[in-house]
Amino acid sequence: MRFIDEAKIKVMAGHGGRGCISFRREKFVPRGGPDGGDGGKGGSVVFESTTNLATLQDFRFKRSYQAENGLHGSGKNKAGRDGEDITVLVPVGTLIKRQDDGEILFDFTESGQRWTAVKGGRGGKGNAHFVTAVFQAPKFAQPGEEGGSLELTLELKLLADVSLIGYPNAGKSTLISRMSAAHPKIADYPFTTLTPNLGVVKVADFQSFVVADIPGLIEGAHKGLGLGHKFLKHIERTRITVHLLDGTHLLDFTTLPDDEPGASVKKGAKELHRLYLAIRKELELYNPELADKDEVIVINKADLFLGQPGFLDDVKSEFRKLLTQGSKKIDRKLLTKEPYSISCASGEGIHDLIHVLWERLSS
Repeated sequence: MRFIDEAKIKVMAGHGGRGCISFRREKFVPRGGPDGGDGGKGGSVVFESTTNLATLQDFRFKRSYQAENGLHGSGKNKAGRDGEDITVLVPVGTLIKRQDDGEILFDFTESGQRWTAVKGGRGGKGNAHFVTAVFQAPKFAQPGEEGGSLELTLELKLLADVSLIGYPNAGKSTLISRMSAAHPKIADYPFTTLTPNLGVVKVADFQSFVVADIPGLIEGAHKGLGLGHKFLKHIERTRITVHLLDGTHLLDFTTLPDDEPGASVKKGAKELHRLYLAIRKELELYNPELADKDEVIVINKADLFLGQPGFLDDVKSEFRKLLTQGSKKIDRKLLTKEPYSISCASGEGIHDLIHVLWERLSS
């Protein structure tokens, strides 16, 4: 099943039934009065959130929702039956907007929330309703009111505590598979992840959090380049962003001859810093608020440097200096410990990373 996170639909409430114009015709009652009943109320369209749905897939096949009309009134003061409401189920995390101006009408953040999008029209009054002491034979009734209608845009934003971002092939899918029971597709070519994946990370008994694996980002993603731009909105709801950097970018610098002591370390740190800032810029251009989220920087594939453990430690130390330099300093409480290093292949550092994330979420 494809991951569908946007849909456009039209919802229409039912019209109210018209009131009835009727007079009693009864044996031995020479002056039978008006007895026209009222029309029934039209049905409404109600949205309800549920955890049983994960995408907006169903709205690809049905884009129009019409509630039932109210029935007309009839003689003998019989009111018309009310039209039945219809309930439209949506996944938790769905945002409902008006199509014409983009105004947010409702945000479903919990399961079981209900919201009435359009209300059914009121039923018309029958002529029996207008009888007075001086006007005993009204020959008119009200028509039923029209039900409301709206053209809506449904937008699904995944509800997760932590999001994994980074360039393609940084190891995000492998990391979520090691942290949780999720089983995303993993391969050695770019853009393997085509849709976000969710996983529940268990920390201890009754302690867990949800992590989302976002498809790889590239420079220009906010303009539509690559695939990740379609899913940047899913980062907006998360509390923490894990920025995963690919350690293979450092391999070329491990064999470079040093013109001066530590030159290769500085060059490697600058390359990681350049990649980090490129992705961070894409987040800021898409939504400046994303840059203000709590962030954990992680270097993956630390197992590649087992023969040179000091090299990676030196690069991390130099990287910290670069994060605090420049006109826009990045203020981070735990900057003295970042970036963290892990290996999704061997599992090194993943347990510690989980506890770091849990501490941030709990604070």
